[in-house]
Amino acid sequence: MSERVVVIGGDAAGMAAASQARRLKKAGELEIVVFERGHFTSYSACGIPYWVGGDVGDRDDLIARTPAEHRERGIDLRLRTEALEIDVPGRRVRARDLESGDETWTGYDKLVIATGAAPIRPPLPGIDAAGVHGVQTLDDGQELIDSLDSARGREAVVVGAGYIGVEMAEALINRGFRVTMINRGSEPMSTLDPDMGVLIRKAMQGMGISVIGDTEVTGLRTDGEGRVRAVGTGAAEYPADIVVLGLGVHPATDLARAAGLPLGAYGGLLTDRAMRVRGHENIWAGGDCVEVLDLMSGAERHIPLGTHANKHGQIIGSGVGGDYATFPGVVGTAVSKVCDLEVARTGLRERDARAAGLQYVTVVIESTSRAGYFPDAAPMTVKMLAERRTGRLLGVQIVGREGAGKRIDIAAVALTAGMTVEQMISLDLGYAPPFSPVWDPVLVAARKALTAVRQHP
Repeated sequence: MSERVVVIGGDAAGMAAASQARRLKKAGELEIVVFERGHFTSYSACGIPYWVGGDVGDRDDLIARTPAEHRERGIDLRLRTEALEIDVPGRRVRARDLESGDETWTGYDKLVIATGAAPIRPPLPGIDAAGVHGVQTLDDGQELIDSLDSARGREAVVVGAGYIGVEMAEALINRGFRVTMINRGSEPMSTLDPDMGVLIRKAMQGMGISVIGDTEVTGLRTDGEGRVRAVGTGAAEYPADIVVLGLGVHPATDLARAAGLPLGAYGGLLTDRAMRVRGHENIWAGGDCVEVLDLMSGAERHIPLGTHANKHGQIIGSGVGGDYATFPGVVGTAVSKVCDLEVARTGLRERDARAAGLQYVTVVIESTSRAGYFPDAAPMTVKMLAERRTGRLLGVQIVGREGAGKRIDIAAVALTAGMTVEQMISLDLGYAPPFSPVWDPVLVAARKALTAVRQHP
């Protein structure tokens, strides 16, 4: 007898789950229904800033698989359909067709929740004015581009300096806007320690972006037509024809909360290693709406990244399709870019190590991406944290030019393996002058960290 799985959310986690389940179970064995309230499926949300800025020429370049392609594979994909309620005891979902307004109940044997995350919109005066944008979905990106094209002036304000804020500030500069970034932290990108964040600020200022730190936004001013015209703080007012919110995101779990499903400290769904919602054998969840295990701190954290969402979807699809797979957790690896500066981090920052009660040493080294004598060798700064007594690697941050960012993967593997900085020194990394100095910058940092550990037994 055929079972039915209902999937709420049609982007990375949801469609990866549906696709993997379909690979394992034929249409006669498993009916798959997907509710997606937007116009698109299976797209790269991470690529939106580059599409807005013109690096990616066409919206469709960000779409990995179209709705038609999913339907050809036997998935009942319903676009512009928003899930409104989950009836857990009754095993059914109430959804509304956003075009017609019709509402229907759909029963399920298995449920997948992949509702993603929503941009943080603080309850400030004017926050919902025309011209104020959060950027999380492809629909959001299209609305922003349309708004840029119709903007009356060329003044843009980005509120927040996380990954999205920094990337969107660069995109707006590329679109010919004068950009002001307002950040309540002292330096951009709080995922780094401030001594590394200052490198990002200097690079942004070099692009012509005005970076305002240690400042809270108090409200947004509007004109007579209800369109944003300025962003106010306690001390100043900044003109704005466009405002982009880069304050981060929160898990979109209102449906799950109303259904009584378990949520963590960050508001994300709690699952076991097989991505089953805790206490519910027939409900799975993945992507930006869940919390994941941080292997370094041992705590559950909300880390919204497309890499995790796609892995979650594969694991969920395996479970729904009768197979078995698990997600062990993360070490917190991320990489980004501002102008030609590459930014990467993994593991713990200093504040994380202190919060965990760890005693640690830190080192910072300057090196180059290639042999110093080789053409186009670019500078690179590496910061490394190691546990004081054991020398266990705790975290790495890298800021540099071409060739810097992906070096973070060396550290991510070392963290996952629980290596010490002494063990890292012996890693057999590839070397040739066009790719690296004889001692790779990450290994130079490990050598210096080992010295620091030995000096502080």
